[in-house]
Amino acid sequence: MAKIPELRLADGIGLPAVGFGAWSLNGESGVGAMVSAIRQGYRLIDSAFNYENEGAVGEAIRRAGVPRESLRVTSKLPGRHHRHDEALATIEESLWRARLDYYDLYLIHWPNPKQGLYLEAWRALIEARQRGLVRSIGVSNFLPAHLERIMSETGVTPVVNQVEMHPRFPQDEQRAYDKAHGIVTEAWSPLGRGELLKDPVLTAIAERLGRSVGQVVLRWHHQAGSLPLPRSASPERQAENLALFDFALSAKDMGEIASLSRPDGRLRDQDPARYEEF
Repeated sequence: MAKIPELRLADGIGLPAVGFGAWSLNGESGVGAMVSAIRQGYRLIDSAFNYENEGAVGEAIRRAGVPRESLRVTSKLPGRHHRHDEALATIEESLWRARLDYYDLYLIHWPNPKQGLYLEAWRALIEARQRGLVRSIGVSNFLPAHLERIMSETGVTPVVNQVEMHPRFPQDEQRAYDKAHGIVTEAWSPLGRGELLKDPVLTAIAERLGRSVGQVVLRWHHQAGSLPLPRSASPERQAENLALFDFALSAKDMGEIASLSRPDGRLRDQDPARYEEF
């Protein structure tokens, strides 16, 4: 089993340096995939209310045979429930769906700036933490302007900001902002939803190192200071995605990967300045 380094959040809680994305893993097959991931060595499981699989996450935890306290389980608040009382009820519902006593990390899934309720949602997450429903609180897809607002209005800084990040969209400015404020940047779609696996630059680096392209990209995330959340239902790929801590990319490798960055690198044009998800 791979030895996974730990990142320390600003609130003192540790997170493994790589996690497992649970998006689209539903039903019995989804439970099986997550049980496999946990037994492979993943200790951070990332889900969301809108994934409609919190129940499967909880079932996988119960079946996997790993103590609950050894795991870090994340879920996220959907945009349609940003109002304070609705947000708290949704967090309770998240727990009931999973049959868990608490979440280790709970995030606001998207800021939905046109609705203008993300500050209200953030206050609800603060209360949920005070009530012991969640241990750490953070956000997802928040731009610096959104972060500035919630921090200035509440005095509470998110410990995590989960954003789209991959070599074609490396989020240099966002990562620098997060780091300056003690916020860990997590990466969703860290492998570009598979679109990067045949890239010639990455393929050449992988061949030179005797690694897979996926391992090269995940190692790039680690050296860039982000926490990637790869998703795979394949036990072989799950194990491969964990094996990124026994090699390193050179400065030349990192520079070649940096050349893949594109201004329009988002996979689906989901710009948090205007994108809304309910």
